[in-house]
Amino acid sequence: MKVRIPKHREFVISIEEPEEARHQECWEKLQQILTDYEKEGKSVYTPTFIEDNEDKVKALQQEYKFTYTIELK
Repeated sequence: MKVRIPKHREFVISIEEPEEARHQECWEKLQQILTDYEKEGKSVYTPTFIEDNEDKVKALQQEYKFTYTIELK
């Protein structure tokens, strides 16, 4: 059986917070962005996933020390 999986873009995040508690807090907030998005009936495979969420990710980036790239998968 063959299945064609469409390519999509995704955030690749590297959290640099040295304090484990803040690292975990940041990860939970990033997960919440995804959970909220899924509640809207969308997924990471939605073509506008990056555009819909990049401002939220950038806002968290100001609060926590992390970097991200957007990669085509």
